[in-house]
Amino acid sequence: MAGIKDVADRAGLSIATVSRALSGKPNVSAKSRKLAMEAAGELGFVPSYHAASLASGRNHNIGLVVPSIHRWYFSSVLEGVSETLLDAGYDLTLYNVGDQPERRHSVLNDFLLRKRLDAVIAVALVLTDAEIQQLLAVHRPIVGIGGTLPGASTIRIDDERLAWMATDHLIRLGHTRIGHVTGDAALNQDFKLPGIRQGGYQKAMAAAGLEVRPEWQITADFTVQGAYAAARRLLGGATDRPTAIFAASDEMAVGTILAARDFGLQVPRDLSVVGMDGHELGETFGLTTVDQDPRRQGVLAAATALQLLEAGPNGSDDGSVPADQEFPTEFVIRTSTAVPPAGP
Repeated sequence: MAGIKDVADRAGLSIATVSRALSGKPNVSAKSRKLAMEAAGELGFVPSYHAASLASGRNHNIGLVVPSIHRWYFSSVLEGVSETLLDAGYDLTLYNVGDQPERRHSVLNDFLLRKRLDAVIAVALVLTDAEIQQLLAVHRPIVGIGGTLPGASTIRIDDERLAWMATDHLIRLGHTRIGHVTGDAALNQDFKLPGIRQGGYQKAMAAAGLEVRPEWQITADFTVQGAYAAARRLLGGATDRPTAIFAASDEMAVGTILAARDFGLQVPRDLSVVGMDGHELGETFGLTTVDQDPRRQGVLAAATALQLLEAGPNGSDDGSVPADQEFPTEFVIRTSTAVPPAGP
């Protein structure tokens, strides 16, 4: 059976160059890579990933830890991470930990300490100081999506500022009676996303001197169905309802639009609705929203993890890999928002 030395002799290259070429590493010329691959093909040589792992200390496997996989945001992040790692020749191990701390503990204390993973991408999870220090102690890069993790590279959006912007859009249109659909208590964990977005709404209202009415702040579960049921309760009052609603997610904004239709309300003539996230349903419903493109966040997170691995244990100390990256967003104005209806 041919070995890597035989491939190097056939290609006229060094063993080190052939090894880098066949493992997809950078710093190999296109000509050398072509020679190495042709020689390997002619000799029937198949690289031993086990041997490569022993030599490099890597498993070419990166873990993605998420609190849920059936939600659109997390599945979109997964899509971006997966395609980036696949292109780079890395495996992806998915850990769907839900709201069970023991699962996360197992990932961080078992799989990482036994060196099954080269790096970890944590999505919308707050790691304790002890968990972060443990990862850093075994020289495993950490990339967080959704909030700052001290000692880790993080990718985030400014949820409070963007929620303020979405609410301010309604205020600038002339709305003064603005409601808000936020997440329920079960979702207000880890990075406290629903509470942060609700805080942006409240600050925009306060800055404009507008009343924040408790009965116009309703909770749902970030789904179309949950928001539909909640919005029906809010909009059922024929004489006392808001003229605009900021929903903390696009799915909840869509649920609000569907509820409005049940009561004969036309969007945006009778009710303006703005969401947040950039869900694919937004275009279908003409939804004004803040597009945060979670798939591209996943691409960036995976690329950052790979960059940290190439840089080595101290690679993030020289500034080559940003410790905190605010992901660019786009405010997309469509047809779900307009000036408020004329009063009697």
